[in-house]
Parts: sequence; C-alpha cells; structure tokens
Amino acid sequence: MKVLAINSSLRKGGESRTEMMLGHLVEGMREGGAEVEVVHLREKKINYCIGCYTCMTKTPGKCVHKDDMTNELFPKWVESDLVVYGVPLFSQTVNAPLKTFIERCFPVLEPFLEQDKTGRWVHPYRYKYPAVVVLSVCGFPEESAFGGLSHYVNFLMHGKERNLVAEIYRPGSHLMTQPARKEMLDDILDATRQAGRELAKSMKVSKKTLARIKQPFPDLESVKELANLAWKTCIEEGITIGEFEKKEMVPRADSLESYMALMSFGFNAKAAAETKAVLQFTFTGEVDGSCYFTIDRGTIQAAIGTAKKADLAVEAPFDVWMDIVTKKADGARSFIDGKYQAAGDLTLMGLFGGER
Repeated sequence: MKVLAINSSLRKGGESRTEMMLGHLVEGMREGGAEVEVVHLREKKINYCIGCYTCMTKTPGKCVHKDDMTNELFPKWVESDLVVYGVPLFSQTVNAPLKTFIERCFPVLEPFLEQDKTGRWVHPYRYKYPAVVVLSVCGFPEESAFGGLSHYVNFLMHGKERNLVAEIYRPGSHLMTQPARKEMLDDILDATRQAGRELAKSMKVSKKTLARIKQPFPDLESVKELANLAWKTCIEEGITIGEFEKKEMVPRADSLESYMALMSFGFNAKAAAETKAVLQFTFTGEVDGSCYFTIDRGTIQAAIGTAKKADLAVEAPFDVWMDIVTKKADGARSFIDGKYQAAGDLTLMGLFGGER
C-alpha cells in the first residue's frame, strides 16, 4: 500500500500534537507493511486555487499554477492508495494550509455534471480518488468539538465510492501531554500506532482501537478549572501557552477549590501506590481557609476543612505557598526563612508533579 501522509500543522516538532499523533500513526502503518511518505505543508509552496477552470478545459487534469502542488504533491496524491490528512482543529474545521491543499486537488474532477445514487449532483472523477483518513486534535476536552470537521469531510468524501475510510479525533490534546497524564498519553499513542497497523492491513480502524484513542478525561470540571488557570497564568505572566508548556510551568491556583483541583491533577498515583497519608493545608491572606487530601494506595480525595489527623500539616499565606507550587520560590528556603510552617513528613509533597 502506498500512503501519502499530509501534516498541515504549522507548529514544529514537540510543539505539535498533530505531528505527534500523525507520527505514531505513520509508524504503525509502516509496521503493517505500508510504504509511507510524510509531507509537511509548512515546507511547501502552494498557491490558492483561483477558480479559473483551466484544469477542466485547456489543460485537463493539470493546474495553471507552477508550484509544489502541481509539480510534486498532486501527482503523488493521485498515485496514492491512501492519503492521511493530519490537521489541528481550526475554527471547528480544517486549517488554512489543508483547505488550500484540498482545493488544489480540484483537477481530479471532470467538468461534467451527474447525479450519484443519492441524487446529489457531482462532478465525475478524472483520476482515481485515493482513500482518505482524517486525523485531528483539538484543545477542547470533548469529541463533540469535531462535529463541524466531521460533517465537512463526510460531505467532501461523498460520491459513487466512499473515500473516507477512518476519522481519528483526539480531544484535549494539550491536557493529555501533561506529566500527570503520561500513562493515558502512552496508551493513546500505542492505540494510534495500532490504528496505523490496522489501516495498512485492512483499510479500516476497529472500534476498540478508536475508543482507546478517544478515551475521555475522568473529570471534565477539573479539566476546565485547570485549563482556565493555565490561561490566567499566561495572561498574568505575559506569555503564550506554548511558552508556558516549554517552561513546564504550573498554573497558579486562586482559590481553595482550584488548589484542590491542581493538586489532584498533579497527583502521582504510581509513586503513591503503597502510600496511606493525609495532607492538611491551612491558608491565610488572599485565600483564607483549610483543605486536606487523603491518599490511599494510589488514590486521592480532596476536601475542604480540617482532617482529624494529618501526616503533613502546612500553614502558610496562600500567595507564599502558590509561589512555591509554581516554582517561583524554593520550598526549603522559604521554610528556613520562616515564610510558612510545616509539621510532619514533607517528603509527601514528592507525590505531586514530576514524571508519571
């Protein structure tokens, strides 16, 4: 099988979740025996379709533009058995580079009109239209965000033969790469490789594999809380979300509830597999109140109030503790300087953050 994998993300390397997912899909397809070429549209010169119809009359099947699309990409597209469109979700559908690419595939059609079996008016194909897989990621945490994109690609690939063989959508792409989601990310990427192997062998992806790729986050309310905190932190620091991630920054909580969500999200369940403990926090200042966390062999529960007995009790001004949590201040130095008080086992704080 000859596969052309199109990466339309303008981000590079580790900054692109689209490229990360596409890379694992391609790896799986190659393991399945497919011959795969990956093309990064950001590296290509592709002019806009100008709607001149020259490709339908004067030069049948050939575009008037002399660019990378005409000279290289369109011939490869036509010759492929399968084309994979890797695209980040932009304005609920494909981004500009992929839209331009798709429009420039217009020479695949003849100008004549005919009706398909559903009664829809279409242009007949001049060349064989390759099978298509659409792979997309987005920041929103639910799959419903891909509704507009799915409608578009299903409408586009409609015809005498259904060209769309698989839709692979991964919501919450920013959150899945957080350290606290390492096991989840590993399973998603393993499933994406499996999808590639299945496509190479049968030109389809099983429901079981798609379910692993699309697996939901367990607590969307906490996801929303943490995402909003991250954006607030970026605004306050005057940085982009990309810079936030590159620096491995931690969102700054602004309430007891958001602090509990932050700590629960950053909990290292694997490291705490044999741990039973209670951590108590009492804050003063801009946020005044108490909360505690009950850890029981890899699980964590957060609650507002005071625990009957704590293995670690921290008393601190909220802003001081947030400086420590967000790595703006050194915890040990702040303790020595008397900026907060702690009694019990401080090593328990090692169960939060870091590799999962």
